[in-house]
Amino acid sequence: MKLQLGHAVRAFPTLFRVGLAEMIAYRAEFIIWILTTNMPLVMMALWTAVAAEGPVGRFDSKAFQAYYVATLMIRLLTNTWMVWQLTMDIRQGALATRLLRPLHPLLAYAAEHMAAVPIRALMVSPLLIVLLVVTPGHLALGSPLRLAIFLASLVGAWLLLFFMMAMIGSLALYVESAVGVFEVWLGFHFVLSGYLVPQELMPKWVLPISNVLPFRYSLGFPVETMIGLNSNGQALRDLGVQWLFVVALFVGTLVVWRKGMRRFVAFGG
Repeated sequence: MKLQLGHAVRAFPTLFRVGLAEMIAYRAEFIIWILTTNMPLVMMALWTAVAAEGPVGRFDSKAFQAYYVATLMIRLLTNTWMVWQLTMDIRQGALATRLLRPLHPLLAYAAEHMAAVPIRALMVSPLLIVLLVVTPGHLALGSPLRLAIFLASLVGAWLLLFFMMAMIGSLALYVESAVGVFEVWLGFHFVLSGYLVPQELMPKWVLPISNVLPFRYSLGFPVETMIGLNSNGQALRDLGVQWLFVVALFVGTLVVWRKGMRRFVAFGG
């Protein structure tokens, strides 16, 4: 086990560089994907028009603009394409080649997907300037504690989405259409994560549900922390819950993966 872990640590930087090179090679597709992720901008236009008649709860027009710009930034930084990649590798047999390598396939996938983060950060950096200029005073990362919580929440959000997508993608080892399962998950994610509507503006009966499911912690929580919709105490509590979900999904992913591998090998994968 120690030998495998040591090999993983040595191999990870190389895999990261390879993934970064692939992202640069496919930069056109990457830019197109970013440009088509525009739903937060649509929702911002709708809610800004509503708030022009008067604030909606704590949200005036500037607050809605800050919320949806932050939502777009965090969505672009933390999202991955793991479901589609893993499903395709299983169907086309590429996973068998990955299994022959000395590094666990999930670690290799993680390195490839992490390599996209620096490029994503570069691409979304203009949005940070927009947030600072258009909605002054709404960026709440002035204190070291707040900034640390926010950065930890970003890492947690990325891991939540990666493990969730890896677990759903692993279902392709059992069922014909894991992407169909993902589309159901995506529908709940859009509603319960704060992607379409800020959580505090949802019906009251929705809030207890969203607080005990991982969706909000993959997007809404980092957004709230970034623009100051929660206190430091609440943010710390939410951070603890978020990382509990990270651990739970990590364990769940390993269980689904290992059981699926038995089927994959048994059927000649």
